Amino acid sequence: MTIPASIAHSVQKTQEWLKELRDNADLEDEEEALSVLRVVLHQLRDRLTPEEAVELGAQLPTVIRGLYYESWRPSRTPERIRSKQAFLDEITIKLLPRRHKPERAVQDVFALVAHHCDPGEISQVIDQLPGDIKKLWPESARTYRQRL
Repeated sequence: MTIPASIAHSVQKTQEWLKELRDNADLEDEEEALSVLRVVLHQLRDRLTPEEAVELGAQLPTVIRGLYYESWRPSRTPERIRSKQAFLDEITIKLLPRRHKPERAVQDVFALVAHHCDPGEISQVIDQLPGDIKKLWPESARTYRQRL
């Protein structure tokens, strides 16, 4: 069976993202990177308005986009997580039984997303987050609009 080029390209992009996250976050393998990526993207997605969540989803490679939308209930978003600690606590719970430092996991995934997605879109995502959660994004992503 021949795999369509668009799917093969998305699989390749997904592998690139997972290897980059694995290396930058000092994770054991791509499976662990996939788990961390899924949990952090879900937590972020559920904190955004449905419109902004869809705009961010459009920036992701097709395979990762599927993970991003997995189990999403737009009518229940945005969640009212107001503090960085509540945000990180949810990630800690969802990563169990693995024990990752949640703040590092979030920073590594946010850096990955900021590296691969449109800076203007990332700026809009950051605008929807409370101040202490915004600080988990790389400084270059947080200051994009100021540099225009």
